[in-house]
Amino acid sequence: MSFAKPSDTIQMSLFPQSISDTKVADLVTPKTYTGLAGFHKYWGKKPIESLCYLIEKCTKEGDIVMDPFLGSGLISLECLLRNRRFVGIDINPFSVEHASLLLNLPSRQEYYQALIEIENSVARKINDTYRTSDDKIASHYLWEGNKLISVWVKPKTGRSRIEFEPSNIDLNSYSEYEDYNPKYFRNLRFFTNSRINVKPTMTVSDIFTGRAMHNIDLLIESLSDYPAHLKRALFLTLTSSAGQMSNMVFAIKNRSKGKRNGNGNKIEVGSWVIGFWLPDTHFEINVWNCFNNRANKLLKALPVKRTDVYTVTSDPETVDALDCNAWLVNSDCRSALKKMPSQSVSFVCTDPPHSDRVPYLELSELWNSLLGYTVDFEREIVVSNAKERQKSIINYNSEMTEFFMEISRVLKPNGYIALYFNARDDESWQYLKSIEKTSGALKFLGCFPMTYSATSVVQDNRKGAMKSDFIIIYKKGQSNHESLVESAFLNLPGWSVQFPAKKEIKKK
Repeated sequence: MSFAKPSDTIQMSLFPQSISDTKVADLVTPKTYTGLAGFHKYWGKKPIESLCYLIEKCTKEGDIVMDPFLGSGLISLECLLRNRRFVGIDINPFSVEHASLLLNLPSRQEYYQALIEIENSVARKINDTYRTSDDKIASHYLWEGNKLISVWVKPKTGRSRIEFEPSNIDLNSYSEYEDYNPKYFRNLRFFTNSRINVKPTMTVSDIFTGRAMHNIDLLIESLSDYPAHLKRALFLTLTSSAGQMSNMVFAIKNRSKGKRNGNGNKIEVGSWVIGFWLPDTHFEINVWNCFNNRANKLLKALPVKRTDVYTVTSDPETVDALDCNAWLVNSDCRSALKKMPSQSVSFVCTDPPHSDRVPYLELSELWNSLLGYTVDFEREIVVSNAKERQKSIINYNSEMTEFFMEISRVLKPNGYIALYFNARDDESWQYLKSIEKTSGALKFLGCFPMTYSATSVVQDNRKGAMKSDFIIIYKKGQSNHESLVESAFLNLPGWSVQFPAKKEIKKK
C-alpha cells in the first residue's frame, strides 16, 4: 500500500489541542505553515500568530469574530478553538470549502480507509496509462514544447531516478488520450490578464494533458460517494495536488552548476507557484503519485479521532443564533452583510483584496473547476489587469467604501476592526483614509507592521509598495487608552498612531 498506516502520534499542526496565550514575541518570530495550515496552497496567507493575538485581546469567549474576506480560512478554527464564534464570508467557493474542512475534519483512520479503497479502485488504472516498454510505471515525462525528451522511473529503493529515452510505447500512450475531454470537471474561464499568464482562448487542455485529465476523471469518480466531510477532504487533496499534475511544472536547470561534485546538466523538478505560466520545458507527472504525496501529508496532520463537532450554517440572517458555532457563507461580502443583524459582531479581522496585488478568484479557477463550482466574477471586489472585467481602482474604492458602511452597521459599539493591508499606489489607500468620515462611527486607532515567517511569493515587493504589510486598527467608538485592549496595542512592535506613510515605501 502507498499510504502510511495511521498511528497514535501527535498531529503535526499549527492547531494544537491545548491553546496557550499568544505573546508579543510570537508576532516577531512567526512559525512557518505546517500540518493542516500548510496542507493546501493559498496565496497571501498571513501569519497565524497575529490573528491569534488579536482574537485573544479584542474578544472574550462567546463573542462573534468575522472575516468577510475569508481566504484560506485558517482564522476560523483559531476562533473556535478559543471558544469564540465565527462568521466567514468569501465569494470564492474554494475558500468556504477549505474552511469547512478545517471545522469538520475526518479522523485519520477514516481518511486512511478511504485512501486504501480509492487506491484499490483506480491506482492500477491510472498507472497503466504511464506504463513503459519494459512494463515499469513512469513517474515523470520531460517535455520540450511538444517533444518528449525523457522518461523517468522510480527505482524500487532510494530516492534517485532512472532516465530512459522515449520509446514508441511512451509516445503512443500519450497520443491515446491527446483529444480527451473531461467528464467530471468543467472548462476554465480566463480573461486577458498577462499578470497571471492567461487569455480567454486558453482551455483546460492547455493546463493538463489529455492523459492527466483522463486520470483526474478516474479520481473524481472514485471520490464522489463518500460522506460529505470525508468527500471534502478527498477533493481538497485533489485540488492541492492539481498544480503538480499540470503542464505548469517547470524544469530546473543548472542548479548544481558550480557546486562541488555538482552535475551542471542535472534537471530537477520545479513546482506550480502562482499564475498559469506554461513553460516550454516542463514535466508531466504521474497523477496517482501527485495525489498520493498530498494525501500522505494530510494523513499525518489529521486528528487521531474526530473530537469537536461544530455546528456550522451558511445563512447570514441567523448570525447571533446561540446554537451555531460558525457561519460560512459563499457570497459577495456586501450582499451577505446586508442580511446580517445589526450590532451582532464583536471583532472583524480580515485581509481584504489589496487593489491589484493578488487576483484570488482568477487564480482559484482551476480548483473551483475541479470542485464543481462556477464563480461569480462580476461581484468580486478587486482591481484586475483584465480590462474586459472593468475592475478599475475607482470601482474598487467605491465598493470597499460600501463594504465598510455595512461593516460599521454589523459591528457592536466599542467593537474593533483589524485590517491587513498593503498597496503600491496612493489611490488604493484612499478608502482607508476616508473611513472615519464616511462611516461616521469608526475611528482609526493605529497600526503596526506584520512580520512574515519567510519571504512570500506574493509579498508585495513591487515598486511603490510598503516594505511590509500593515495591520490597521479601527474602533467603533471613541478611543480609551486605559482599556485593556487598547493598552495591549501599545506593546506591539512598531505600533504607531499615524497612518502608514510614504517614508515606509521601499526605495528602488
